[in-house]
Amino acid sequence: MRRVRALGRAARREWGPLWTAVRTALAADRLRAVPMTLAAVLLTALLQVVQNRSWGFGAVQTLGSVRAEDPLWVALLRTPLSLFVPALDLPVWGALAQLLLVFGIAEICLGRWRTLMIAYVATLAGTLYARIGVAIGPDGFLGLPASDAQVVDTGPSAAVVALAVYLCHVHRAWFTGALVIVAMVAEVAVKDNLAGKEHLAAIAAALLLCAVSSHRDRRRLRRGQGLGLGVGAGTRSGAPPIKS
Repeated sequence: MRRVRALGRAARREWGPLWTAVRTALAADRLRAVPMTLAAVLLTALLQVVQNRSWGFGAVQTLGSVRAEDPLWVALLRTPLSLFVPALDLPVWGALAQLLLVFGIAEICLGRWRTLMIAYVATLAGTLYARIGVAIGPDGFLGLPASDAQVVDTGPSAAVVALAVYLCHVHRAWFTGALVIVAMVAEVAVKDNLAGKEHLAAIAAALLLCAVSSHRDRRRLRRGQGLGLGVGAGTRSGAPPIKS
């Protein structure tokens, strides 16, 4: 019984603030709390339908398909939409579930614009890594074979991984965040492919954003103390930053 109670307390410490934020927002606004997430899910479902039609496949590939062999300016233009183009070799329900769950939580806890920014930075990090990895070659650290330059690189998975890590940082869910990172490292160890290594690039981008956010918060705290506002100014001690 003591172990069960200890596990319950640990779970509340780990996920309690996140669960409270999500439950409160959904109870107050229901689906109105996640309009961007719903739009992302609908867009992804629409692109899945279109790209599986003979008349739509070419258009989706032209607008949202990214390969490392593409000119950089083309890849940069296609990267935002590529986030919502489901991978052809994976079931679409997986992408939709990832978007609904992780994007929904992120939109509630971080705000829609910060969620989109983190998602885009993570996806862009994966896109740029693919080019660097191919240039390094298969014999270098985290390098890629030349054939990976022709792999179609789409889907929300890199953005989802980065958002999960960032959410864990904001809400101090350290164990869950570490578990996500370990799982992605294990993925690369078991199946050494482009997608797995892009997930690591997305995690690196998310950790960089976490470091920037922490540095900014420390500067605000020092500035507040310098003005005599004290630790409690603006937010509860230990509470996640207020979403923008």
